[in-house]
Order: sequence, then structure tokens, then C-alpha cells
Amino acid sequence: MVETLRRLPEQTAGKVVLLRGNHEDALLGELDAPSGGFLLPPSNGVAAAFHSFTELPPPTDGGLVAADHFARFFDVGAWLPAPVVTWMRALPLWHRDAHATYVHAGLEGERAAWRLPEDSSPKSLLWQRERDFFLEYAGPPLVFGHTPTSDLPPSDESRRTPWTRGPLVGLDTGAGKGGPLSCLELPSRTVRQAHPDGSVTRSSI
Repeated sequence: MVETLRRLPEQTAGKVVLLRGNHEDALLGELDAPSGGFLLPPSNGVAAAFHSFTELPPPTDGGLVAADHFARFFDVGAWLPAPVVTWMRALPLWHRDAHATYVHAGLEGERAAWRLPEDSSPKSLLWQRERDFFLEYAGPPLVFGHTPTSDLPPSDESRRTPWTRGPLVGLDTGAGKGGPLSCLELPSRTVRQAHPDGSVTRSSI
């Protein structure tokens, strides 16, 4: 998947802008100041990335990583290819076009006061999940991911569609956890969803 995304800007006539997310940020953090904390939860996908990049088979007992590969797993710089690291470091933290501003997670601020992305901290852009942001942001149109739409107010565990409130649109419909992958077309606000069963649906918000 990483290689597909890296090649995508060269393989389409359209403009492709890929943003850095919290997972890329966390992996880069493991290179710069190793702690190991982000590597262990299976849901973070690092073990899957390790097996993909190294072409080592995952353990047959359902464990995270085979015991004889554990030391290598924790040395991210030994298995994460240098060109991928360079690519991750170069990914922008936000993008803006004529229709909206796009960030991975959110903005820096509180209550109803939120900074523009160019004035927000990287931590906020990549990791923020402040309820005030979801409830009170009233700035220019903003599209974000990171927080599953099922967790956005009012929470609804069955929600597998994009979430919207005023100028905000949340697009994380749980593709990494069995939900559909969602795409928003602007300014028409057409939503296309690729579902785990291979079907593709179209709707609008």
C-alpha cells in the first residue's frame, strides 16, 4: 500500500496531495527517539508493516512478531526503507484548495477559538481529538480524518458514513477496522465508499 501511494502522484493526471498522519509521525518518532510504545499494539499496524517490508512471515501462533525477530522489529531503522522514511518526512501536515482545508486530525485551540493550520502545532494537526473542536469549530470549511465517525458527537457505534457539522467533515469511516473507505468530492459533496465486500456506493452529504 505504501508503494502504491508513493507512486500515485506520478500515475494520475489529477493533483494528488498525501498528508502525514499520526502513524507516520509515530514511526518517525521511533527513529528519532525510540521508545517502543507505539510498536506493540496490533491495531497500530506496525507489526504488519514490519512483515510486509521485511517479507518475513508473521508468527503462526497469532503473536505479534516471532521471538527470533523481536530485536529487529524494535530497530525500526533496520527495516523501514530509507526512501520511505524520506517520503514520510516530506509529507505536508495540511493542504488547502478552493473548496476546503484538509488536515489529518484537527487544529490547535479550545472552545470556539481555533487556529489556522499554518498556526497550529504539528501535534494538534496529527493527534487532536478535542470534543470542543467537533462541537464548536466555526471557521472555514475543514475536512479531517483520524477520529472514527462513529466516535464523533453524538456517538453512534453503527455510523459508517462521513460525519458533518457546519463547516466540518469527518471522513474516517473505519476502513482500518472493517469499515468502508470513504472519499469526498468537492464542491458537489458526493461521497464514494469502497466497502470490505468489494462493493462501491455513492451518496451525498
